[in-house]
Amino acid sequence: MASMRDIKRRKISVQSTQQITKAMKLVSTVKLQRAKQRAEQSKAYFKCMYETVSSMLAKAGELNHPYLNGGDSDKKAVIVITSNRGLAGGYNSNVVKLITQSDLKKEDLRIYAIGKKGKDALTRRGYEIVEEDPNIIEEPLYVDAMALCSRILESYVKGEVGEIYLAYTGFKNTVVHEPTLLKVLPIEAEKREDEQQEKKSKALMNFEPQADEALELIIPKYVTSLIYGSLIEAVASENGARMQAMDSATSNAEEMIDHLSLMYNRARQGSITQELTEIIAGANAIS
Repeated sequence: MASMRDIKRRKISVQSTQQITKAMKLVSTVKLQRAKQRAEQSKAYFKCMYETVSSMLAKAGELNHPYLNGGDSDKKAVIVITSNRGLAGGYNSNVVKLITQSDLKKEDLRIYAIGKKGKDALTRRGYEIVEEDPNIIEEPLYVDAMALCSRILESYVKGEVGEIYLAYTGFKNTVVHEPTLLKVLPIEAEKREDEQQEKKSKALMNFEPQADEALELIIPKYVTSLIYGSLIEAVASENGARMQAMDSATSNAEEMIDHLSLMYNRARQGSITQELTEIIAGANAIS
């Protein structure tokens, strides 16, 4: 059995850790409130953007444009959005699993890492990291998403990559966060089983001005919007996950402190009993 000194030292250590986890939980809670509001306000727009562009291109007929064809390259650009810090439960590892456990071949992937944790994890597994930018996730800005979109689309048009994916954590609510692997380009028209919708989809979309000029404007905005939307949701999900992780850690620390207090009291009681026994035995020996 551990000595009282060891138990007391262990209890003080756990109490110090508990104070840290409490503080981190409070910080994450405050950050979550702002990030949650931002994500909820913007989510409808980005969802509508994705559905609208997908529907529009499904009705556009056969268009020959670099943004839509995908090229002949087997390479795939994957934007992986994780955090720069840990202590967020399975937040980062779940995004990494989207890549490592998917049907995408490792040798075909070109990783654009947003966040240190994803970059480090994929580097250890032998994935090709084309670009890393940990600063974007700290305070996502639309201009950052636009710059990243421009670089990836340039690589896409040149034929260096044939597909573009987004791997991020979607924000549902405070406690539910969904790891998502989304195919951004080329856009695949959704299958419609409903006959009425199928008839409507046969009506071709007319572009004004020409289709090429319209797509030059629409597709970059579409990709930028998806990247920016995923960044905002990822920040909210990260703070939500960290808040839950720190809450669980605080509760576990409380249980450990109670257990150590019980052990300390038992050890103290045993020590007192032993001292009394020794005193009685000494008194009996003298008499």
